[in-house]
This record gives sequence, C-alpha cells and structure tokens, in this order.
Amino acid sequence: MARVVVVGGGLVGLSTAMLLAHDDHEVTVLERDAQEPPADADAAWTGWARRGVNQFRMLHYLLPRFRAVVSAELPEVAAALDDAGALRLNNLALAPVELTGGLRPGDEQFEALTARRPVAEAVVARVAAATPNVEIRRGVAVKGFVPGGSPDGVPHVAGVRTEDGHELTADVVVDASGRRSSTPRLLTDIGARAPIEELDDCGFVYYGRYFRSADGSTPAIIAPLLSHYDSVSILTLPADNGTWGVGLVTSARDTAMRAVRDADVWTRTVEAFPLVAHWLDGEPIDDGVAVMAKIEDRHRDFVVDGVPVATGVLPVGDAWACTNPSVGRGISIGLLHAVALRDLLRDASLDDARAVALRWHETTAATVEPWFRATLSFDRHRLAEIEAALAGVPYETDDPSWEMTQALAHAAMQDADVFRGFLGVVGLLALPDEVLAQPGMFDKVVSLGRGWRDAPVVGPTRDELVKLVEG
Repeated sequence: MARVVVVGGGLVGLSTAMLLAHDDHEVTVLERDAQEPPADADAAWTGWARRGVNQFRMLHYLLPRFRAVVSAELPEVAAALDDAGALRLNNLALAPVELTGGLRPGDEQFEALTARRPVAEAVVARVAAATPNVEIRRGVAVKGFVPGGSPDGVPHVAGVRTEDGHELTADVVVDASGRRSSTPRLLTDIGARAPIEELDDCGFVYYGRYFRSADGSTPAIIAPLLSHYDSVSILTLPADNGTWGVGLVTSARDTAMRAVRDADVWTRTVEAFPLVAHWLDGEPIDDGVAVMAKIEDRHRDFVVDGVPVATGVLPVGDAWACTNPSVGRGISIGLLHAVALRDLLRDASLDDARAVALRWHETTAATVEPWFRATLSFDRHRLAEIEAALAGVPYETDDPSWEMTQALAHAAMQDADVFRGFLGVVGLLALPDEVLAQPGMFDKVVSLGRGWRDAPVVGPTRDELVKLVEG
C-alpha cells in the first residue's frame, strides 16, 4: 500500500485520510494550525483556534449528500456526530403533507446530519486520530515540495518539506489545504508550470449570528433554509445541540447594507422578514455580527494541453475549486472528491505517476466538476439579479438554465414530485439536468413554474429595506 501525505487537516483532509487508511494506506496529515480539537461542543465553539479557516465560525450546514456519504463510507463519523449532538433533519418530512403527499420509500435520502463547523470538525478530527494508519501532525506547515525527478519531462513531487526543515517522502501528496492552498507556488518552485487558474471575487458579503434555545429545540422551518428576497438572501441554518445560525447575504456593492454590521441594525433587518423573524427567538452565542467578505471563486486546472503540470500531487476539494459558500456545497463536494480519490487509488498503479495524474483530472471532471459549474452559474445569476434590484430594474438573461432553475423552485411548492426534485438539487443529491430528465418532470416545471416572476415576496421592498437599515 502507499505512503500518503495529506496537506490540510480540515473536514475534507481528515475524511480523505480516513478513507485512504481504511484501504491500508499509511497516511500522515499535516495541519498548520497547532491547537488540538477540544473534547466537547461548547469548547470547540468558544475556544478552538483555527486561523487557517477564515469562515470557521461563520454559518455552516452539512447537506443530505454529506450525511449519505459518511453513513456509507465513514459510519464511525456519523455515529460520533450523533453522540456529539449533531442534528438530523429531513426537510421533506417536516413539510406539510398537503405538499408532499406523505412519506414515500426513498425519502430518507433527504435527511441531513449537520452541526456548526467547529463542532463537526472537532468530531471528525477525534475520529481520524483514532483511525489505524492515520497520523495527524498539528502545528506543521509545508514549506515546499520534494522534487523526485522528471524522466518524461514532467516534474514529480516525491514528498514535502516542512517549515522546520523535515522532509517526508510519499508515494502521493494529497493537497486538501483549502481555498488558501499554496500548491501553485510550490509547484513553480520546483520548476513545474502553475495550474491554469480561474479566479474572481464571488461578489457576496455575509453577515451572520448564532443562537441557542433554552430547551434544545431549533426554530420551525417555514421558508427555505436559503431564501431570496429581492436584493438580499437570508440563511436560516439549524445546527447541533439546540443552536442555529442566521445570515444576511448581500452584494459587496450594496453599500447601504453595510450598516448591518451593527447588531441592532442586523436584528431589526431580520425581524422585517415575517417568514424568518422567529429565528431570532434565542440567546446569541457569539459576539456581535460576524462578517465574511472577499470570498473568491477559484478553479485550478492541473492538466494543461493534455499534460500534467506535475505528478505525485493530487488536489482535493477547495484546493481544486471553490465558490460562494452560501449554498453550503463545499464540504459535500469535497467529500465526494475524496471518495473518488479513494476509488482511483484502489486500481491505479502509482508506479505510473503520469497516468494517475491524468486519470485524476478525468475523474475530477466527471464527478465534481459538474457540481462546481452548476453552483458557479447559479451564483453569477443570483449576484446579477441582486445588482439589478439595486439598480431598480428587472433582471433579464438569455440563459435558459436560470429560467428553469427559478421555475423549478417555484413549481416545487405546488407539486410533490417537483418538491422532491428540488430538494434533491438543494441537497446535492442530483444535478438540475438529472431532475428535469425524470419522466414528466420537465413538463411539470414548465407548466407550474412559469409564474415565478410574479410570485409575491414576503418581506420589505428594496426601498423599505434601505429605510429600515438607515434607521
């Protein structure tokens, strides 16, 4: 079996390590942040320093696809999350029977298993640390790659060099270091070409707070967890141990909304939206409003003109591609990517590093690239829609995918089959094209969803919102 170095000890890196270790690979995880994960949820939330993750205490939600993958591939993680107070939530089971027609076989797929990010990561870290064949070294930063020669003209990575001068050789290096991955620079340092990178500011700003109930319950869900209102979106995300998060998502260009950094302004703004105002009925467990901005959409292509930029290093999750976190897909996509890597290494020969790099490129394109592209497309349209609202004009586009996406969401509130299809897309269980290809689905969406532009918005208008924020 292979010697593997995983760079990055976040949720995706640790999950990758466990998946590979279960196949008897010897895995060493290197994590820059030094602090060990706390033993309980409250300590993880209040005291765990994870400076390498800039959104560590922002709103998080683990989608049904995450639950499905960990239940099938890492059941010990699912059990440990349950023990730590993670929340199991099935939005279909909570919906009115008049909409769903009652539960059907297979509806269990819509169940999520979710927790605040620090709580979930602490659980996964403890499980990973107890996994045979996994060694986690915290407080260890990677300074460079160890070159291994390039017999076919493509530089090879044979390991890593840490900032304290140690070298770790490896049959393969997995880059799970996230959005801030330094792999492109480290590759050029050993004479490789940098990957081709698509990079842009995602354009959104997030203003969030967390709350806790006195009795361990979470608020009633009477609107989608991500709801769009004219020039803002609102996140209402239930979490572990009777906690939940509420977030306002705006355009970075919306200067008027910057006032919601103030907790009082933020509160009266959320209170103005009737379907989500009750999510404020709890005790805040953070200090003021957490703000996250300048989040980048990034995609890295490690094969250029059919040739790998290097061999021996394989990116996973956000180190490969990342986008707007408000739809909550990053961790689930990263976990799908990790499973695909595990599967690749089951039948690929690491003796042919070039073939492995090319196959990883092809596997990535087939398994997770469609999810990234669909998310990016939705984000670009939603941002353009917000900015049209700021300008006081309707949003128009020639892209039929946006029309169908909006029609799907609108039709979902009118038909049980469409509702399940919509939840499948939201939960990362099916791509929109896969849902629309189901028998009769396209016709239902077109028929029932055609009035989406005229649907009433249950909340303040743009002018009312600005007046509210300005006080």
